[in-house]
Amino acid sequence: MSSNLHPMLNVAIKAARAAGAIINRAALDVESVRISQKQINDFVTEVDHASEKIIIETLLTAYPGHGILAEESGKEYGAKDSEFVWIIDPLDGTTNFIHGFPVYCVSIALAVKGKIEQAVVYDPTRNDLFTATKGRGAYVNERRIRVSKRTQLKDCLISTGFPFRPGDNFKSYLNMMSDVMQRTAGLRRPGAAALDLAYVAAGFTDGFFETGLSIWDVAAGSLLVTEAGGLVGNFTGEADFLEQRECLAGNPRIYGQLVPILGKYSKFASAGDKAAVRQAAAADAPVTGAPDAGEGADAAEPTAPQADAAKGEDAPF
Repeated sequence: MSSNLHPMLNVAIKAARAAGAIINRAALDVESVRISQKQINDFVTEVDHASEKIIIETLLTAYPGHGILAEESGKEYGAKDSEFVWIIDPLDGTTNFIHGFPVYCVSIALAVKGKIEQAVVYDPTRNDLFTATKGRGAYVNERRIRVSKRTQLKDCLISTGFPFRPGDNFKSYLNMMSDVMQRTAGLRRPGAAALDLAYVAAGFTDGFFETGLSIWDVAAGSLLVTEAGGLVGNFTGEADFLEQRECLAGNPRIYGQLVPILGKYSKFASAGDKAAVRQAAAADAPVTGAPDAGEGADAAEPTAPQADAAKGEDAPF
């Protein structure tokens, strides 16, 4: 632990590394890990539970008066009325983990009065530690990171997450993917949203979008992105996205170009945009008419809500 870091961030790092050690040990014999299913294609393992337990124990030992919001145990532990709430995903990318596909991470964020102020995303397979404190920048392994400098969408690598739950609108998502794929250098689906956001912060990818995400999937990653100079919000560019189950992130220029492409798919889109999407989905054809924002560097600049997102103005919850 570093003496230069915020003490609460140091505790979160300790918790994340302890959880990572549990995950790495289990990964040596992943076929013996007990697995259960929360719903179709939504898995939880004994490793998720063990990881979450050590994280909560570490945090509450240091800060017994803090609250906890964790993926597996919810608000069962910690103080119920604290202004300090730790938001935990003990193993983001469980499906990858149980298949031995080495893309998963531990995500820990601290919200103070509803604003994310500390963030840790730890990739135990690569020993990559992404950290951020609000106002102090974002880092990987103590090296300062910044979002990419690409300005044209056609040059960009974008990451996403595929729908996998019952009731997800697959046709709409395919149209969304088609709109993005035709304008970019590539689309990737790594399978761990917290790590996807960390990669945007580090400039490994230029943008990220996904629907159906929970607050523990995006809380830590969102601070990494904003502290690395990026923007994060919902598909229409609004910064109050943490509990809206849709997330868009990117460097400022690329974020500004993705909003007009993805905004019509948002549940907050205008009635006209929604009708156009429904009509296209019914016809089983890609949606057309989205502005080709990838042509040149003079594409749309971020709007006022996006500028708010750059300041890290997270939604209360």
